Amino acid sequence: MPKEKNSAGAPFAQPKLSTAKMPIVSSSHLASGRSAELSEFEFGLIIASNAFNRWAVRCISAVGMKDMTITDVLVLHHINHRAREKKLADIAFILNIEDTHIVNYSLKKLQALGLVKTEKRGKEVLYSTNEEGQAVCQRYYEIREQVLVSGLTGDGTESFELSELARFLRILSGLYDQAARSATSL
Repeated sequence: MPKEKNSAGAPFAQPKLSTAKMPIVSSSHLASGRSAELSEFEFGLIIASNAFNRWAVRCISAVGMKDMTITDVLVLHHINHRAREKKLADIAFILNIEDTHIVNYSLKKLQALGLVKTEKRGKEVLYSTNEEGQAVCQRYYEIREQVLVSGLTGDGTESFELSELARFLRILSGLYDQAARSATSL
């Protein structure tokens, strides 16, 4: 197999591989000192977040709901959660979305798609899924079970690890939220 050459015609220098564990990061300048593991985690979070977003949008598309964003999918599922009416501010709070206009846009889109109904109580507007919205969430669940959950082993160790990872992510989200507040005041 011929070696690749640079523009001057010389072979490319092969990188020397170290036996030391090198962190897999997106930004090496952020991976120095005590922050190497955090940078490695952040890169994993970026990749996992993008993969999850892509999955959720494609799953809802498989249900037949085209042109929905990840925010639309998350808002729909949360509104359907426990079959209780939700307020705009509560939806944004639970999903940790700072800008309520983003959630409001999704709510209007979900209403236009015929998945969400509203009820006004005083000055407050409450949102809930209608029969069509509930059916979409049920179909999403079925597809999720078929193509995603079926890939898990289902053993107790895996369940424990997923639970611990979820707990750790909640702890880190608090750390990132506090750091964001601190950065705002600089």
